[in-house]
Amino acid sequence: MKLLLDTHIWVWSMLEPRRIKGAVAGALSDDANERWISPISVWELTILCDKGRVSLDSPVNIWVERSSQRSPFWLAPVNLQVALETSKIHLPHRDPADYFLAATARVFDLTLVTADEILIAANDVPTLANR
Repeated sequence: MKLLLDTHIWVWSMLEPRRIKGAVAGALSDDANERWISPISVWELTILCDKGRVSLDSPVNIWVERSSQRSPFWLAPVNLQVALETSKIHLPHRDPADYFLAATARVFDLTLVTADEILIAANDVPTLANR
């Protein structure tokens, strides 16, 4: 399975693994599954750090590098196809990160791993719920 980690799932898997539940824990620990990260998640992480909502033990660029070494991941590109796909996503809010993550999952045939109930409820986005 090819798993696109929502920003919080990626951060939790590195900093607070106890928050990863059931099927998601199993999927992330299965070496047969590919882990994917979007640059949008890196962007979102920088914003969360700037706002003080996430604390890292090193600058974001170093933390991301260490994260990729500790738990290797594929990088899902943000390209024209992903940008255009965002217009086909139907969510009850306008959070640009969610639109780009959902579009990325669809374009690259990835399963979005998330605890976000809005994304889980989106019928047009394949998800694996962290419950």
